[in-house]
Amino acid sequence: MPDTARLWHGLAPEEHEAQYNPRAAVADFAACQARHQAWSAAAALRLTAIRDVAYAEGALRNLDIYPVPGVSHAPVHLFFHGGYWRAQDKANFAFVAEALVASGSLAVIANYPLCPAVTLDDVVAAARDAVAWTHRLIARYGGDPSRLTVSGHSAGAHLTAAALAEDWPARGLPADVVGRAVMISGIFDPVPAIGTSVNADIRLTPELAARHDFERIAPRLLCQAWIVAGGREP
Repeated sequence: MPDTARLWHGLAPEEHEAQYNPRAAVADFAACQARHQAWSAAAALRLTAIRDVAYAEGALRNLDIYPVPGVSHAPVHLFFHGGYWRAQDKANFAFVAEALVASGSLAVIANYPLCPAVTLDDVVAAARDAVAWTHRLIARYGGDPSRLTVSGHSAGAHLTAAALAEDWPARGLPADVVGRAVMISGIFDPVPAIGTSVNADIRLTPELAARHDFERIAPRLLCQAWIVAGGREP
């Protein structure tokens, strides 16, 4: 698709930054972060958790597991946090796990390596490794791998899309390894980020962004999926 057909083509630099850098678009970003951290700190005190379980070798390739008390074959939900592939940590999303556990699902909140220490290639590969690990090993923790769903917010929604675009049978896993997916406020085409100040950290090139452009890369895994965004988001 030519750039002239893309919504962001031709924006002035200031408008491009405002539309594609969420921190710039939210005046009280720091207050929102603090609120979420407080929610998660409180939730962590109430939940049973197995923390920092490695799903692959390397920094930040780990996850927290929140089982459903007394349930041995619970449905499983894997969540990927946002942060423009460069920020945030699973510890800040225990409040997500609390809602999932209350609904009867074992919650898995995943970390992944962050830019600029790695590239987007590494981030996407790690997220797919987290899905594979969860399917293969979550039964040890009381989860039913045949009922695995995945969601993510912002960059995490992009990683959820990456999971749907993976060739799972080539990795020895079922073609329907993910049963349902929810993608919240996703960055599905990374190219516009190249024109923002965020790219100082994520270091995208056109070629790197194109390899992970899930607006244009067709999903291989077809399942029920929801794509949602806030009405006042840029």
